Amino acid sequence: MHDQTDRIADVSVADEDGTRDLAARIAPVLAAGDVIALAGTLGAGKTAFARALINALPGDSEDVPSPTFTLVQTYPRGALEIWHFDLYRLEDPEEAYELGDAVSLIEWPDRLGRLMPAGRLVIDISETPAGRRFVISGDAAWAARLADVFEGTPPHG
Repeated sequence: MHDQTDRIADVSVADEDGTRDLAARIAPVLAAGDVIALAGTLGAGKTAFARALINALPGDSEDVPSPTFTLVQTYPRGALEIWHFDLYRLEDPEEAYELGDAVSLIEWPDRLGRLMPAGRLVIDISETPAGRRFVISGDAAWAARLADVFEGTPPHG
């Protein structure tokens, strides 16, 4: 799943406020057609990050449930439409929706296998004793778009 990507940042947060702050830093650079792969184990915080990212975009704050059973939920947010996918229950990558002109937040991106689009931003989330760790990787275009967001943040810790 990590083809042609380099680590852009490695960010640790202590709590949900830290997750919301990180999402608020990334939200302004999103554009139609972006694919954000949210990787991590069950309970690592993929949905919490998706919720924070969606609510960091223009629009009223809203409940953002995990789309585990529906596979996808959509959210109009300012000039963007966000498609929030949870592919945990996906058995065959061919069952996935076609990704289009929305920003796609994809939980369990490994379930798409070879169908996972190139040019995606990968956010690998893990639990740590002190909170959560977000390892953010992408291609050179993502690195350039996020340069100001993570200026002064060491890419490896």
